[in-house]
Amino acid sequence: MPAGRKQKRPDFLFGDHVVPAGGRASVSLELPGQSKYTPLSMPVHIVHGKKEGPTLFVSAAIHGDEIGGIEIIRQLLIQKALNRLHGTLICVPVVNVFGFLNHTRYMPDRRDLNRSFPGSEHGSLAARVAHTFKTEIIDRADYGIDLHTGANHRTNYPHIRANMEDEETAGLARAFNTAVIVNATLRDGSLRGYAVEKDVPVLLYEAGEALRFEKLAVTAGVRGILNVLGAVGMIKRTIKRRPHVTVEAETSHWVRATRSGLIRNPIALGSHVEKGDRLAHLSDWLGDEETEIRATREGVVIGRTNLPIVNEGDALFHVAEFDNAEKAGKTVERFASSLEGLGEGDYVDHLVE
Repeated sequence: MPAGRKQKRPDFLFGDHVVPAGGRASVSLELPGQSKYTPLSMPVHIVHGKKEGPTLFVSAAIHGDEIGGIEIIRQLLIQKALNRLHGTLICVPVVNVFGFLNHTRYMPDRRDLNRSFPGSEHGSLAARVAHTFKTEIIDRADYGIDLHTGANHRTNYPHIRANMEDEETAGLARAFNTAVIVNATLRDGSLRGYAVEKDVPVLLYEAGEALRFEKLAVTAGVRGILNVLGAVGMIKRTIKRRPHVTVEAETSHWVRATRSGLIRNPIALGSHVEKGDRLAHLSDWLGDEETEIRATREGVVIGRTNLPIVNEGDALFHVAEFDNAEKAGKTVERFASSLEGLGEGDYVDHLVE
């Protein structure tokens, strides 16, 4: 090599595909099928930067009906900032292809893919898909962001769930700069749980409702991922607006239905509530025997059911708890305004330090 010329970054090898430095590729990752007549593949898009840097994966729809992250990834991939990427970005918009095609959370064997990690090469269908994802994606990454929505008929206000006991993960969670961070314990068999075992910090982004694209959830997700890419040195950030202040929840709890019936006038997501505040009206089918669902503790509503029909014991409202819940509520109220003016164009000028 002539003196003074820098060595070209090595190609990124993904199965039979070769992605050169500075290149991009859309790849079909073969999945274990149910038979030779029903082949399926997982879509993967790789952006391999010209310059050295970490490898970060972004995944969505590990629960097949939680499709909001698909739109987040689509908008992420058109950002101009990726043209100057340091390192490698791996995007997987649909992890649970089986569930996605059937509009369901689960795999065909009725297993939850996000409880099947690390999986096995010769186990159940869910275990084999988990094994494929962990081998081809997680094991090759330095960081990860897993995109979720609320479960069926539930909506989540944009927030990050992360292990805040880990300093590096906590730093990434704060860099994402969403409305709320919840310190979340790891669940056995989850993608995040396996990644932590492999020393790969992973953020879990919760926003929106299953089977829906919601503008606030998508916009906050795209900006948040770009913020994290900037924090780990994969893109350059320019600052043109003050960052939104993220609030960290100590814990969270669900308020459940005290009896079966129909709920009306549910409180808005993001609302600050004090103990005893009304969250919704609850009555029987004819409107008789009406009662009120009330907050059991002070906090901010970060999730709620959208289904009026409830059974006794159903989870209705997810409330995050804070040292100063009133201040947290005001911070959450200002969150949407911090996203004004952002669309599908280049978000990079709106990133935060």
